[in-house]
Amino acid sequence: MITFPVRGDYIQLDQLLKAASLVESGGEAHSAVEEGLVKVDGQVESRKRAKLRPGQRVRFGAEEILLVAETD
Repeated sequence: MITFPVRGDYIQLDQLLKAASLVESGGEAHSAVEEGLVKVDGQVESRKRAKLRPGQRVRFGAEEILLVAETD
């Protein structure tokens, strides 16, 4: 499991996949979402720019990301 700190209120799904190094580009992130390969809180997410907040979990392939609030 990857623990990923969210700076601010949210991070967009496509940005998260790239920031967590699960994809190499925004285009690759968009393709993964379009193909139904990404789940948020156990449900397939079809919105490439879905706003994700601390406490949510994202699964892509064998990787799971837990979003946490960034601490100062």
